[in-house]
Amino acid sequence: MRKKVIAGNWKMNMLPDGAIRFIDELTPLVKDTENEVVLCVPYTDLFYALLTAQNTNIKIGAQNMHWEESGAYTGEVSGQMLKAIGVEYVIIGHSERRQYFEETDETVNKKIKAAFKYELKPIVCVGETLEQREAGKEKEIVTKQIELALDGLTDEQVQDTIIAYEPIWAIGTGKTATSEDANEMVKAIREKISNIYGQMVANRVIIQYGGSVKSSNAKELFSMSDIDGGLVGGASLKSDEFAKIVNYDK
Repeated sequence: MRKKVIAGNWKMNMLPDGAIRFIDELTPLVKDTENEVVLCVPYTDLFYALLTAQNTNIKIGAQNMHWEESGAYTGEVSGQMLKAIGVEYVIIGHSERRQYFEETDETVNKKIKAAFKYELKPIVCVGETLEQREAGKEKEIVTKQIELALDGLTDEQVQDTIIAYEPIWAIGTGKTATSEDANEMVKAIREKISNIYGQMVANRVIIQYGGSVKSSNAKELFSMSDIDGGLVGGASLKSDEFAKIVNYDK
């Protein structure tokens, strides 16, 4: 049975003192959960978050990385650097990275391969725009993103990749795909993976939903047959709210 992974994406929010306080508040609230708890924090918070989360069940992730190990890439951070300080997870290909920083399916693929090189667990984001959904192309768009993102990976790497389905029109808007629509797309993603890598691999891949996830809709979303937790944005910035999402099944 697949584990539920509930990850918070803080985006460009929270100073180090706030990160320390947040993790101290969250720790007792989620200590008994069987779900995987991940916080993906800004680079400047990573070291403090890792220290504060020691001896807890909270894992720490980064929000991006470069595919090269080192070099003349001013302002970038490599997978080797993240691994060196103890980071376990990294978000790759978030729609905001694609929209504002020209992330492409090709660079997403390079970053996933680099993540595995340094034993980081990638959370790979895919999703469609409102225009693409209204045109009836949402499954075509998303499954193509999956195909290109996972190109060249081994079966073992694919089943260790976390996919986050995030309809772009639902990110930060307060809009949420219905649980049925979200589950239908996640099933389509799993079917695409099955077609390329086989049913056994597809059955093991963790596929999250992201897009205005909050405590009021988490249980309905995460109880669907194929949704394995969530990538949570704004609601992950409040420790009590995020704890309720993590503990949706209690």
